[in-house]
Amino acid sequence: MASSHSSSPVPQSTSSDAFFKKEMDATKRFRPVQSLPDVCPKEPTGDPNNLCDSPSLVADQHRWTIYHSKVNLPAALNDPRLAKRESDFFTKTWGVDFVDTEVTPSFYLPQITKEHFALYQQEITPREKVHERCKNICTPKDTFDRTLLHTHDKSRTDLEQVPKIFMKPDFALEDSLTFNAVLPWSHFSTAGGKGNRDAASSKLLQEKLSHYLDIVEVNIAHQISLRSEAFFHAMTSQHELQDYLRKTSQAVKLLREKISKIDKVMCEGSLRVLRLSLTRNNCIKAYNKLKLMATVHQTQPTVQLLLSTSEFVGALDLIATTQEVLQQELQGIHSFRHLGSQLCELEKLIDKMMIAEFSTYARNDLNRPLEDDCQILEEERLVSLVFGLLKQRKLNFYEIYGDEMIITAKNIIKQCVVNTVSQIEEIDTEVVVKLADQMRMMNFPQWFDLLKNIFSKFTIFLKRIKATLNTIRSVVFLVLDKNQKTRDLEDTLQKNSAKDSMVDTEVAYLTHEGMFISDAFSEGDLPPVAADTTSQRNTSPNSEPCSSDSVSEPECTTDSSSSKEQTSSSVTPGGVEMMISDDMKLTDLELVRLANNIQELLYNASDICHDRSVKFLMARAKDGFLEKLNSNEFVALSRLMEGFILDTEQICGRKSMSLRGALQSQANRFVNRFHEERKTKLSLLLDNERWKQAEVPAEFQDLVDSVSDGRISLPEKKPAATEERKPTEFLIVEGQKYATVGTVLLLIRIILEYCQCVDNIPSIATDMLTRLSDLLKYFNSRSCQLVLGAGALQVVGLKTITTKNLALSSRCLQLIVHYIPIIRAHFEARLQPKQFSMLRHFDHITKDYHDHIAEISAKLVAIMDSLFDKLLSKYEVKAPVPSACFRNICKQMAKMHEAIYDLLPEEQTQMLFLRINASYKLHLKRQLAHLNVVNDGGPLNGLVTSDVAFYTGNLQALKGLNNLDLNMAEIWEQKR
Repeated sequence: MASSHSSSPVPQSTSSDAFFKKEMDATKRFRPVQSLPDVCPKEPTGDPNNLCDSPSLVADQHRWTIYHSKVNLPAALNDPRLAKRESDFFTKTWGVDFVDTEVTPSFYLPQITKEHFALYQQEITPREKVHERCKNICTPKDTFDRTLLHTHDKSRTDLEQVPKIFMKPDFALEDSLTFNAVLPWSHFSTAGGKGNRDAASSKLLQEKLSHYLDIVEVNIAHQISLRSEAFFHAMTSQHELQDYLRKTSQAVKLLREKISKIDKVMCEGSLRVLRLSLTRNNCIKAYNKLKLMATVHQTQPTVQLLLSTSEFVGALDLIATTQEVLQQELQGIHSFRHLGSQLCELEKLIDKMMIAEFSTYARNDLNRPLEDDCQILEEERLVSLVFGLLKQRKLNFYEIYGDEMIITAKNIIKQCVVNTVSQIEEIDTEVVVKLADQMRMMNFPQWFDLLKNIFSKFTIFLKRIKATLNTIRSVVFLVLDKNQKTRDLEDTLQKNSAKDSMVDTEVAYLTHEGMFISDAFSEGDLPPVAADTTSQRNTSPNSEPCSSDSVSEPECTTDSSSSKEQTSSSVTPGGVEMMISDDMKLTDLELVRLANNIQELLYNASDICHDRSVKFLMARAKDGFLEKLNSNEFVALSRLMEGFILDTEQICGRKSMSLRGALQSQANRFVNRFHEERKTKLSLLLDNERWKQAEVPAEFQDLVDSVSDGRISLPEKKPAATEERKPTEFLIVEGQKYATVGTVLLLIRIILEYCQCVDNIPSIATDMLTRLSDLLKYFNSRSCQLVLGAGALQVVGLKTITTKNLALSSRCLQLIVHYIPIIRAHFEARLQPKQFSMLRHFDHITKDYHDHIAEISAKLVAIMDSLFDKLLSKYEVKAPVPSACFRNICKQMAKMHEAIYDLLPEEQTQMLFLRINASYKLHLKRQLAHLNVVNDGGPLNGLVTSDVAFYTGNLQALKGLNNLDLNMAEIWEQKR
């Protein structure tokens, strides 16, 4: 039977126009017969090229075509039947700009021109010419086509008479509906009176079916006649194909026999050896696997045993190795399905145990008696704990140690106070309950010893902490060094593997039952490097790679990937040997940060000790106890605190500012009190000073002599000698005599106390400099008020301020000025370079003192100047000679000399009298000009010359003024 999807009986032309023309003609010419339904597809023709191209009425009757469309968009827009042209079809909905807007060309689409089709035209032009030439050569087939068309139409008309039910692919008479449709029972009714008619109907049905059969047979015969040539050709080809198949079968049979012989002779024995070797290795692997399972089964008891001896690192390594074996070597084993979760829970338990153990260790290490040495407590235990914590990435364990440090520091002070109070009988602990109150009842020596004891305890405490933290940091640095060595080793191995990959290795694969030859050897038999491969190739083929008896426990673990975890031995600074495994997954950044945090913890320990010491100090200072200390006591306290601060800096390597700040605060209070006491004392001395020359005790001379040696310090009190030294009249300073008052002697001692205090407490140098400057300024201003300002007349009750008082005041100021550079150098050596600007205070003080000294000298000259003005204004040139005026002037000059000569140095005395002489010459010259006495050699000139000679003789006769150049010629007016 031909296929139901047969081709059209109309031969199609190569031209598309001819095809549509013939289809249209065939449709118009032949119409389907309506009497019988068309249940058969179109009959195939003899043209093999058109079997599947023609449409089928059965297959295409429900297919949608363009003719099913009712209306399209152009028809809707250009419908001439509309009364009004709807030109605003788009604009009324989408806006006015819809029609007028130009669509910009897309940037992603190229502009197509004729040049793009040039290549296509070049290729298709020769083909078109060949096509046209073939159309002209071929003969027309219109006659043949018309004959075939007529025959096909006739056959199609006959077939249309056959009902379509016979043409259905699922036609079966077993179906009752189909059977009733083909053979209706109405034609076989046996009712009375209708027998003849039923017989006629049955006969008619039989003839109709026979007619259908004849039509079908005729069409089949027609189709066979059309394809007879192809049928006979296929039969001939079938015989040839059977001959070819018979020869091929014989060749395949012969080949199989040869392959079977080759298999028996050459391959069967070798493959059997390989299968046996593979079976043996599989048995070894199974045996090793069972031993490995037995080892893993003992993991939990072994871990419990390790934990009982605090071997946390070993327990963690065992758990990690077991976990890796379970994931790689023993994965999927049903009996171990819960072991992994159990080991995880056990690992969490170990984490808690290690943290609790480290807390206990920190507590025991910090709370042991401080009288012991500073050795590390159980260094091996500490190292094991640190390694375990690092392995579990518990990097905040140092915080536990920090918390214990704070608690221990509090307990140290509390215990020291309790021990000290218990030894003092004056303190009744039953009445005074609080430790702070008990501590405040101590006197300074008792409290000072307590503070010294606390500082010593803290020093030992910090040394222990430093030793412990250094051990922890050494462990961290060892792990860091191990990581760096591991990276270097990996880099070296990568370089070596890159070189080994250059070696040409030949691996032969032999397949047998889906197995490779490499699978026949175990992993242990495969060589790791090329050299071992070569040596194994040279071994005897009969030698066994491994004996089952030689398999031991280490070999079982060697197969696991955990064998990659290598360990290296390292030694801590304390001499403890440690095994560092490679499975510590800590980065260098984490390890360095941890080491820095541990070092910071040591700094925090120093800060904690300083903070607790400050609180202890402030608790004692609440009642003003520290402010009431004298200089020696405060200096001792300051030295003790400075020593503790330096010790902690040396131990921890960093300055802690809390205790230093507290010391500075107390030092400032001490300086304020120290200065106020000295300033008050100086004020009282000045208010009671009568400005008379005082005797200099020997101790003050020793004090000055000690400063002359180049060092400023208070001399130690010497034991009473058998012969006491008498006080001297002058103070000898570097060979010069200084007549002073008692206040200045005490002021010098006070100044030295300031300098000594700076030596004892270097931190108060700037404050002491400011206070000393204030003290020196106060002495200068107050002495000026009392002497030059005549304040001593009311304060002390002096009758008058004499020239001797003025000269003594000037000499005292000169003594202070002498020591200012020495004091300046003393402070400069103890100040920071950035504080040197404060030394300008001494320059200002020196200038103020020099101005004061100059004012006193001017005051002495002014006293004589007023005397000259009073006496010379009454001078008359007449006998007797010397006149009474000049006698009186010489007498006053002698008194002045007598008052100041022993107080002032000779040079200052000469300069003072030169200034007095200049004043005398000025007044005498004015008086002579008033009297019209000139240097003409007359009698009046002779009298004046005699008086002047008397004045000159008396003045030069004074002690120390014999060589004074008076230049008395200046009293005469120069002639013009």
